[in-house]
Amino acid sequence: MIIPEPIENEVKLLGGTEGIALRIADDDKIARQSGIHHALSSSIRLKILNLVLVQPLCVCLIKDITNMPDSKLSYHLSILVDNGLIRREKSGNWIIYHPTEEGRKYKVEP
Repeated sequence: MIIPEPIENEVKLLGGTEGIALRIADDDKIARQSGIHHALSSSIRLKILNLVLVQPLCVCLIKDITNMPDSKLSYHLSILVDNGLIRREKSGNWIIYHPTEEGRKYKVEP
């Protein structure tokens, strides 16, 4: 493969392509970050996250605020939970959704 000389010299100084590959996160960390970006790529999921950042909420309140059908809401909540942005906590017959420390990083200021 032919590459520009200045790049070739810098790549050699870094230990070649193997050296460059060692300087980035491993595949698990890359996949984790990709999942977070996927979870945050939906405006409704970002809205749900920000709702529970204001106040932990049960599904009925999230549904009331978002006007979303149960199945669709369940899908979006699962993505947020699966990617560690919110967590479920059982309280009697209720499931309350809370933000995680990771989720707190993505608050959108009003």
